[in-house]
Amino acid sequence: MEAWLEWLGFNYAGTEHLLRVISRLALATVLSALVGFERQKRGRAAGLRTHMLVGIGSALFTLIPLEVAGADANTVSQIVRGIASGIGFLGAGAILKSTDSAQIRGLTTAAGIWMTAAIGVACGAGWVVPAVLGAVLALIILALSRVEGLSD
Repeated sequence: MEAWLEWLGFNYAGTEHLLRVISRLALATVLSALVGFERQKRGRAAGLRTHMLVGIGSALFTLIPLEVAGADANTVSQIVRGIASGIGFLGAGAILKSTDSAQIRGLTTAAGIWMTAAIGVACGAGWVVPAVLGAVLALIILALSRVEGLSD
C-alpha cells in the first residue's frame, strides 16, 4: 500500500510536509479568489475562476521544484521568469483597443492577472506575509479606482 501511495505522488516527508503544501495551495486559492471576485463583481472578462486558476497554477509551478527537487534560488528565479512571461501572454489577451476610438480597455484586468500570478508564486514559495500584503494592496487599489471613478 505504501509503495502504491508513493507511486501516486504521496511521498511527503511526514504530516508537516503535507500540511505545508496544502496550506500554501489553499492560501493561493483564497487570495486569488479575493482579487478574482472583485473583478467578476465589476463584470470584467477575467473573473473569479481565471484568477483562481492563475494563482493556483503559479503556486504549483513554484512548489514543485522547491518541494520535490529541492531547487536552488537560481532555478526558482528561472521558474518565476517563465511564469511572468507566460502570464504576460494571458494578460495581453485581456487588453483590447477599440477600433472606433483611441480607448484601450483591459489593462487593469491584465495587471490583476499578473498580480494574481505573483501572489501565487509568493504562496508557493512560502512567503505568506508578502502574499497577503500584495492581495490586500491589490484590493485597496481596485477599490480606490472604483471610488475615484477610474477604470481601464
